[in-house]
Amino acid sequence: MKIASVAEVKAKFSAYLKASEEELVVITRNGKAVGVLLPIEDDDDLERLALAYSKQFRSLLDNARKEIAAGKGISHDDFWNDSELDSEDPTEERSE
Repeated sequence: MKIASVAEVKAKFSAYLKASEEELVVITRNGKAVGVLLPIEDDDDLERLALAYSKQFRSLLDNARKEIAAGKGISHDDFWNDSELDSEDPTEERSE
């Protein structure tokens, strides 16, 4: 992990960006961490990071957890059964 001030990162941004490919770069202002440059391997990493810091996504998860705790959710088996039905090819005939 590297630690650098905002001024250092601003002056040598390309070098710190390259360093972030290998390790975390913590950016400080007046000795306090204010940001970070993270290594990202692929689009999945970027998506996970964006969702982890999305206030809207966290709000959706919190609301869903509250609904489940209040008994308003569906069972694990029902969820997966519904998911399988949704993913079936609509042109295929279902046997029931």
